[in-house]
Amino acid sequence: MGNGGICVVGAGLMGGSLVLALRPFFPYLAVVDTNPDTRLAVAQVADLVTADFRTGVQDVDVVVLATPVRTILRLLAQLPVVRPDGCLVVDVGSTKTAVCRAMNQLPAQFAAIGGHPMCGREVAGFAAATPDLYRDKVFVLCRTERTNEIVEETALELVFRLGARPIFLEPERHDELVAAISHLPYLVSAALVGVVAAQHGDAAWSVAASGFRDSSRLAGSDPEMLLDILLTNKTAVLRHLQKYGEAVKALTQCLQANNEEKLRAWLKEVQQSYLAYRRAIDENVE
Repeated sequence: MGNGGICVVGAGLMGGSLVLALRPFFPYLAVVDTNPDTRLAVAQVADLVTADFRTGVQDVDVVVLATPVRTILRLLAQLPVVRPDGCLVVDVGSTKTAVCRAMNQLPAQFAAIGGHPMCGREVAGFAAATPDLYRDKVFVLCRTERTNEIVEETALELVFRLGARPIFLEPERHDELVAAISHLPYLVSAALVGVVAAQHGDAAWSVAASGFRDSSRLAGSDPEMLLDILLTNKTAVLRHLQKYGEAVKALTQCLQANNEEKLRAWLKEVQQSYLAYRRAIDENVE
């Protein structure tokens, strides 16, 4: 294998936070990033910083792919060429089915497991990275046909060093769940901001308060990152968009009919669902 080191490919918010959090635990840390400003900034904490994928992954034991999902897929296809002797591979991409299928195609000298930390911010780039981004957050792990005991133990060790909490999910189940709790909320938030901006323009911002701020926050997320996520989880996202559209249509009809009783019952039901969600969060924190 390699020199006991790790290579993080992609030093944006997620990868950069990995670099900052894991630096104390590895004797050698390499970073691959195509942005020259990012390379300059991360050079202060890494042993090797390069724009060349082949150069970065040489000699290390572990390669962590922290780029957008479609880039991860391209890198996985290149990995047997640039690192023919094999290594341990982990990713932190936001969707898992396509990534895990690509990992299944790696030659036998590779061991790989999919990962997705359930955290983030609406800002991107290494400047936004922080070593405690993952602390106390759920970190999903998805086994593949290339997952063995060594790479699974390595991934769990990384998760624990980040201060995160690991859970294992099948890739398809992961993608279905994140479509509901992450990707749909982004689209709803984006649509909300778009409607308000189109209907009222700047006049709305002067009276908007905490309710709009909280509901609109996700609309500030990096469009390129979200585009990548939506297109690699399209089937599940479309399914949840359809269900959301059906709910909005039912609410519209209820309001048009002035059906106060039905509207009150629905509002109470979703309030209870929200309270159950909050209790679950509090229990996990404890």
